[in-house]
Amino acid sequence: MLFKVFYQKNARQVPVRELTDSIYVEAESISEVRSKLADRNYNIEFITSISGAHLEYEQSREDFKVESI
Repeated sequence: MLFKVFYQKNARQVPVRELTDSIYVEAESISEVRSKLADRNYNIEFITSISGAHLEYEQSREDFKVESI
């Protein structure tokens, strides 16, 4: 499955919408995504699985890149 992760780059920073970034991670579950990102200093706000039309839309964007972890 493919997941989209919304996060802040610094875990100690208060979440600010304008500073939220996103990455795409391939994993079997949300807990696996969290474990893959555990070594990074991210403040993870939200993780959602993407498929179907949503995945097609994301793939059509020029900044679409699946993170290899």
